[in-house]
Amino acid sequence: MLFKKSIPQLLAEANESGEGTLKRSLTSFNLVALGVGAIIGAGLFSLTGIAAADNAGPAVILSFIIAAVGCGFAGLCYAEFASMIPVAGSAYTYSYATMGEFMAWIIGWDLVLEYALSAATVASSWSQYFSQFLLEFGIQFPDKFLHGPWEGGIVNIPAIVIVCLLSLLLMKGTKDSSAVNNILVIVKVAVVLIFIALGWGFINSANHHPFIPPNPGEDAVKAGTLGFFDFFSSPDFGHFGISGVLRGAGVVFFAFIGFDAVSTAAQEAKNPQKGMPIGIIGSLIVCTLLYVLFSYVMTGLENYTKFAGDAKPVATAFAQTGYTFLNRFLMIAILAGYTSVILVMLLGQSRVFYSMSKDGLLPKIFSDLHPKNQTPWKTNLIFMAFVSLFAGFVPVSDLGHMVSIGTLFAFSLVCIGVLILRKTEPNLARPFRTPWVPLVPILGILVCVLMMASLPIVSWERLAIWMILGVVIYYVYGKKHSKIRNEYKNSGQQ
Repeated sequence: MLFKKSIPQLLAEANESGEGTLKRSLTSFNLVALGVGAIIGAGLFSLTGIAAADNAGPAVILSFIIAAVGCGFAGLCYAEFASMIPVAGSAYTYSYATMGEFMAWIIGWDLVLEYALSAATVASSWSQYFSQFLLEFGIQFPDKFLHGPWEGGIVNIPAIVIVCLLSLLLMKGTKDSSAVNNILVIVKVAVVLIFIALGWGFINSANHHPFIPPNPGEDAVKAGTLGFFDFFSSPDFGHFGISGVLRGAGVVFFAFIGFDAVSTAAQEAKNPQKGMPIGIIGSLIVCTLLYVLFSYVMTGLENYTKFAGDAKPVATAFAQTGYTFLNRFLMIAILAGYTSVILVMLLGQSRVFYSMSKDGLLPKIFSDLHPKNQTPWKTNLIFMAFVSLFAGFVPVSDLGHMVSIGTLFAFSLVCIGVLILRKTEPNLARPFRTPWVPLVPILGILVCVLMMASLPIVSWERLAIWMILGVVIYYVYGKKHSKIRNEYKNSGQQ
């Protein structure tokens, strides 16, 4: 039997209030800020230069638009579910309602890759920027305390400290955490806007020509001297031209990852039917506008070829304005960006495990709420230890692809879920409806699968190992303690 949670059952959970339930304290603005906080990290400051130099040139602007459209397909599907089923747990909860308990467990276990490992990866990078920021004031942080033992150091202390501080903040309460996130978002968005405003007047239009740099392979295909499939497997594919714009979209796609974390806070939104679609779609729109304007100014200030191998392409571009004072503020914006990403990822992970624990698939400790703050503080403590250990001791730089593949897998299942529920429950009330179904969900699935296919084979191998471990835990613990299974057995005995 396919054990699924009914929509009325989920809605009853969403309407629970009082002691032992999450506190509804987030406004639409808070939800948009959560999305922006998760999306705009240092990726904006690094991926833009990489994609411009290696793939698309000034047309990296188009790459951002294409990536945003791809993310938008999944975002629209998330918005329908989040408004219809405003329960903590994100894709885990949606899968429970559409594809049953086993697939729900798989996606819940998969989300650990996106949220927990993402937080560890970003915390490790945060420490590197923090040490660079200290250098601006003449303070040299010992290198052995910036890297784990596998990277020639002892322990990454700043990474551990930032994870612990943000975890303690989350334990204090979602409202306080959201207030801090709002400040971080305002800081980094303000610096991005200052960069755009001050840089606009120094744009050299010559740097935007040619807008799409020529690709010799594409020219050969047009002339009939090279077959398309030969070009597809040649070194020219993806390096400028139309193929470069598309490859660039794949590179910058990951600068948009994180908007789905908004849906994990559905049970803490004051008006989820209205706030969740605004939070998910609004954050995507805000970030897309900022990304497009930012990349336009950046490639206009300096020729895209100068960004090749440059660790600080934004500083290189902004040096053309003479406003070198902003370089320090750019560092602050990057730190604020990383901090808000870690905060939202830790929030998302704790809410997913909270939902899984409420369903009996994980031990009760993961759903225990603080009597005063109404936060899953024990889960926060557990993940504080887990994530900080990864960030402090394990070289997590090579886990970036695992984060990506886990995220894209989640996106795909949410798109599939919309198709299933439109078929099985066509008359359900949907405060927000994904437009152009089945086209939008199908396009969302195709984009995600194509992105997954472009990832290295080692990412698939690690995903398979992680999923096998998850299946073992499910059959050893989750299946035996599943509330919905036990309720079914008890009703059958009566």
